[in-house]
Amino acid sequence: MDKNKNFDRIERLPPYVFAEVNSMKAKERSLGEDIIDFGMGNPDMPTPQHIVDKLCDTIKDPKSHRYSVSRGILGLRRAQSNYYKRRFNVDVDPENEVIVTLGSKEGLANLASAITANGDKVIVPNPSYPIHPYGFVIAGASVLSIDNSPNENFIKNLNKILSSTNNKAKALVLNYPNNPTTRIATLDFFKEVVDICIKYGVYILSDIAYAEIYFDGEIPPSILEVPKAKNIAVEFSSLSKTYSMPGWRVGFAVGNRSLIQALTKIKSYLDYGAFTPVQVAAIAALNGPQECVKEIRSVYMKRRNILVEGFSRVGWEMDSPKATMFVWAKLPKKFLNIGSLEFSKKLLKYGKVAVSPGIGFGKNGEGYVRIGLVENEYRIRQAIKNVKLFFDNYEENKK
Repeated sequence: MDKNKNFDRIERLPPYVFAEVNSMKAKERSLGEDIIDFGMGNPDMPTPQHIVDKLCDTIKDPKSHRYSVSRGILGLRRAQSNYYKRRFNVDVDPENEVIVTLGSKEGLANLASAITANGDKVIVPNPSYPIHPYGFVIAGASVLSIDNSPNENFIKNLNKILSSTNNKAKALVLNYPNNPTTRIATLDFFKEVVDICIKYGVYILSDIAYAEIYFDGEIPPSILEVPKAKNIAVEFSSLSKTYSMPGWRVGFAVGNRSLIQALTKIKSYLDYGAFTPVQVAAIAALNGPQECVKEIRSVYMKRRNILVEGFSRVGWEMDSPKATMFVWAKLPKKFLNIGSLEFSKKLLKYGKVAVSPGIGFGKNGEGYVRIGLVENEYRIRQAIKNVKLFFDNYEENKK
């Protein structure tokens, strides 16, 4: 076989920035170093017990081990429909406007494949979670970047892009609360975006994976709360963060019937859906007691408070996020000149603390790092001590 053979879709993907830090992290651990890992957004809390119990009960039935259905069992689609009514006061038809996905990431990537032709243009905020631009890049699209601050500048720039005859866009990707920046959008912002996209005939793909991880009383809205949004929008969500179920791979797409139909058709060729006992347990998550969601949110808030206050105390000032399980931290002043990747590598090598370099989320992420709130309070306090030592000894470490 020709080892030099090129694969077109793979060639479209840039080098994976995070791989360099991950490789260093693995090397340090192989040497016996204790790395405090804030790098990956991988929830560490256990899945609530009543959800696990439902999985265990269901899995005992041999019939549940057969193939499921690619769009998800009806009971789970109804549970998601009920969630939208309860949380957002939005009516969605579980038969035609809801599909179960293998996490929100799979759903977005498969929808990109379903609706995108080679050369189509898609607008994606920068910085962004990598699947948002690269799901479309893999499908053959060209990505137009826009700054991801949900404000009047975004509206102005979106109008400017879409009014250009050279920028006939197929879709706009949104993600609020945002990974990595933690920003929250308002319903008024969503209304303006919907009006613009209806005017120019642009689909909206909204990712609300962090809609239930919010603090300080600022509750994130759904774009489907905008009355006309279902004409053009589909929204992706997940149980991964809300119920601490990342490995279960349960997500949803909800909204525009044509987009749901397209995703349903392409998934019917690709998978048989999630394991049925997992789907039944997901119903228990959505329909069962919701105190567990408040408890998970409370843990993240405590971690946020300890980390932001502690790092600020030792000389690393950062804003306190109002949502998500991340802190989007500007590099300390004396490290701005080396960039986010080099800073992340030095922090790992000398401070034994792993973070995600902002450049990995796009060029507008340079000058920042993303810190995941995925270590317990004791480990966070240890990280604060490590960072202080790293800062104190930085001049020596440069040699």
